[in-house]
This record gives sequence, structure tokens and C-alpha cells, in this order.
Amino acid sequence: MTEGVTEDELVAWVEEALRSLPPELAQRVDNVGIVVADEEPGRPGLLGLYRGIPLTRRTHRYVLAVPDQITIYRRPLERLYGRDPERLRAKVQHVVLHELAHHFGISDERLREIGRY
Repeated sequence: MTEGVTEDELVAWVEEALRSLPPELAQRVDNVGIVVADEEPGRPGLLGLYRGIPLTRRTHRYVLAVPDQITIYRRPLERLYGRDPERLRAKVQHVVLHELAHHFGISDERLREIGRY
């Protein structure tokens, strides 16, 4: 981790991003976990990744499903933004919200269209 920023702080920033969701969206987050990992093997620049079935694609057959997973990759974020803890904090939160957008069924293309990529 960057000097002065602990793993606990990074996790706290992830939780802060979750708390920043409007209540009507927060209550719709369903069956998804968020983890912090060092890096995605074979994809060293990846900042975050959503794996799962977006809410918009779930049907009545979506029962007893393995939880979706959002992974936030610590090392690439630190390499890019670690010199400034406040900027790193903002980027961590941005990546969390970006990956949650995928959970809600919003594509990268749509995020670019609305200026939220």
C-alpha cells in the first residue's frame, strides 16, 4: 500500500462508496459481494471487475444463485493514484460505483454516454 494508506482505509473507502448510494438504489443492491484484491492475473491495469448476472437480466429462475462479485484491485489503483491519498480515495469510490452500475445492468458504453465512465 502507499505510505500512510492502510488496507483498512481502502476497505473503508469501499464502504463509504456504498453508503453514498441513494437509499432507493442501495436497497436494490442484491446478492453481490465486494472484495479487495491485489491484482487480476493477466490484466495488471484492471481497476475493478463485476462478475455476475445484472439485476436487469435476472429472471424468476434466479434462485439460490452464487452471489455476484465486485473486485476492486488495489495495486493498479495505487500505481496510478497512490501518491495522493485523497485522489486514491476518490478513485476507489469511483471504481466501486462504476462496478455497481454494471450490477444494475448499465454498460460501459452507456456510462460513457452519460459521462460517468
